[in-house]
Amino acid sequence: MLGIVLCGGQSSRMGSDKGLLLHEAKTWAQTAVEKLSVLQIPMALSINEQQLHEYAKVFPPESLIVDDNALDIKGPLLGLLSVHTKNPTKDIFLLACDLPLMDPNLLKELFSLHQQSKKYDVYIFTNDKQAEPLCGIYTAKALKKIITLQKQNKLIRHSMKFILSQLIVCEIAAHESQKICFRNFNAHADINGL
Repeated sequence: MLGIVLCGGQSSRMGSDKGLLLHEAKTWAQTAVEKLSVLQIPMALSINEQQLHEYAKVFPPESLIVDDNALDIKGPLLGLLSVHTKNPTKDIFLLACDLPLMDPNLLKELFSLHQQSKKYDVYIFTNDKQAEPLCGIYTAKALKKIITLQKQNKLIRHSMKFILSQLIVCEIAAHESQKICFRNFNAHADINGL
């Protein structure tokens, strides 16, 4: 398995790169890497081409996987499939960089579930019955299915929720006390009090 911190979004509402925002002297991307490191699996960061220069100042260049624009996909799915095409046999534990309140124990819980049961394509949490696709495990088998759909021109939407509808998904409902872990931050006003 490969841990991937997803940083390649446009951050248009935030106005600056969310992965490079600082919280307690670390970038959000560094915080996400630290949280995933509890799983003791190899890790990398998914970025877009425009981010390469700035991220290479913070992270080893070999840990950066740049979006493959030849895939002609948009959104988080582009980052996920770009990583998959470079690592086609690896299951991917995906964590978005803009979930700074994520509890590493939740990551361990998901990881443990995957280790115990291999019958699902994807392992994610739900929050008030809504899927949380940017913190989850995507199997190599599942990602291969999505690539096949794209090659057959059957990938009609690029949203992560559409992708989940095409796969066999194991869902864990987040408890009330865990819901804050999935709070993401899209604008500077959201960060006040963080």
